Amino acid sequence: MNGGARPVAIFQHDRDVGPGYFETWLRERALPYALIRIDRGDPVPADPREFAGLCFMGGPMSVNDPLPWIEPACALIRAADAAGVPVIGHCLGGQLLAKALGARVTRSPVKEIGWGALRVTDARLAAEWLGVESVEGVEFFQWHGDAFALPPGARNFLSSAYCEHQAYAIDRGGYAHLGMQFHCEMTPALVRSWLADETWIAEVEQERRTNGGPAVQDAAEMLRDVQARTTRMNALAARLYDRWRKGLATAPRR
Repeated sequence: MNGGARPVAIFQHDRDVGPGYFETWLRERALPYALIRIDRGDPVPADPREFAGLCFMGGPMSVNDPLPWIEPACALIRAADAAGVPVIGHCLGGQLLAKALGARVTRSPVKEIGWGALRVTDARLAAEWLGVESVEGVEFFQWHGDAFALPPGARNFLSSAYCEHQAYAIDRGGYAHLGMQFHCEMTPALVRSWLADETWIAEVEQERRTNGGPAVQDAAEMLRDVQARTTRMNALAARLYDRWRKGLATAPRR
């Protein structure tokens, strides 16, 4: 792999929640990676120094569920933080990062499902991570019922009308961790696959019955202009990933 360069570890927790655009981004930059299928029983590695960085994807479960891999994943994140290995988390992954570093993850008053607008809460940090001080006009894809508080040292820079913390960075000097509540890794194929799953659609209907669904869209709206929407979002995702990449541990494995 790239002359012995360490790969980025991608943790997939559910069969339908793959790495999507994050994998495309890695390939475009010729960065090696290893896909670890937690959903298929792959064990959580013990040593983060085997990897250049750790990427945690989403999933329908909660980080507060009594699943056997939750604590090993949190322990790996803490070890990565101590070893100078950057971590990036998408939705559930952002919640895992927050939980591992000491923040609470709790149920949201309402679920966010579908496309929604975000606003910048820290212009300087948004400029650093996104290259812009505003994300007006760009929608981000959401599918979550939990929300994270901020771990010590974290700074939030994106927010939505229904979820205060949408993106936080933890700067450790030579590297940084990034936790996100949204799914900037979505592709049209991923959106379609989620909407083809009856259990995911049932979650939309249940949320509408329970809370009225103020932040929930139907399948038709989620699929409307899906190619253009994901393209705009992925362009900002690339900027987030490129900033995170600056801290990758690129020395060969020993």
